[in-house]
Amino acid sequence: MKLTNEELREKINEYKKKLSVTVVAHFYQRDEVFEMGDITGDSLELAMKTKEDKSDYVVFCGVGFMGQSVKVLSPNKRVVMPKAACCAMATMIDGMQFDASVKTLNEAGIPNENILPITYINSNAEVKAKVAQMGGMVCTSSNAKKIITKALEEGKKILFVPDRCLGQNIANQMGLKSCVIGDGTNPAEADIICFNGFCSVHQLFSVDDINFYRKKYPGILIVVHPECDPAICDAADFVGSTSQIIKYIKELPEEQKVAVGTEFNLVNRLRPKNTYVLSSTKPECPTMNETTLQDLYDILKSIDEGAPLNEIHVDEETQKWAKIALERMLAL
Repeated sequence: MKLTNEELREKINEYKKKLSVTVVAHFYQRDEVFEMGDITGDSLELAMKTKEDKSDYVVFCGVGFMGQSVKVLSPNKRVVMPKAACCAMATMIDGMQFDASVKTLNEAGIPNENILPITYINSNAEVKAKVAQMGGMVCTSSNAKKIITKALEEGKKILFVPDRCLGQNIANQMGLKSCVIGDGTNPAEADIICFNGFCSVHQLFSVDDINFYRKKYPGILIVVHPECDPAICDAADFVGSTSQIIKYIKELPEEQKVAVGTEFNLVNRLRPKNTYVLSSTKPECPTMNETTLQDLYDILKSIDEGAPLNEIHVDEETQKWAKIALERMLAL
């Protein structure tokens, strides 16, 4: 017999009281899942908060690289995911593709000693480890400019993976020249060389959407995430990470209209009035929306039965180097 959402909530709360578990939920999760989170936030924020948590199990409602980040920073914790979902951007690059990107730069006349890789946190542990082994580090959308500014002090070319949009947007902010591997540009002529990865959700927003809202609501503010295309970010009033977007909008007067270019679930719960989704379609992250209350119930049940599902494992060598990449960022 299929349980109703209300029955699932009751049983989930019973398991949470019975078991040594902490449920963490990313901002992009469905409302009913997000509401069950003991800790909520953005990806790195969640990894940092769970470091201090004393529960035996972290039940991570999000996507794979996020669960890996918890495991890398807290290797003694047992991390499970209600759904074995993968971030589409993170799957665009693996270790072999990273090596191939470095080889492309070598062939353009840039030796390894002149390359400093930076990986967006939306990447798997293997890529983070390879970045660390070349002296690089991780960044988030909120600290990318600071990380890149520091990295450029070494006088090297920045290889930025996997999100071309974030890399190009930061380059534009800093007045630097960027290119995307494979776009026909000579990498040796660029300061920041970007891997050709992207977020499918943030590709949904267009300049036409911005023009539509500005015409319909004169004086409206346009707020977008830096995973959007540079043309979108250039036309916006505010560009920021998930946490920065939340703060910015919460500080606006209630009567101020705002159209937001990021994931639907987040936008939908920002505030009840004068807030619009900057898209003619519904920009939902498909993998973030895979997790259901049934999945959360099932994973807690599996822990109670002593056979946890979807447990995150990172081999010791990868964990060591991926942690170095993250810690280099945190040290800044």
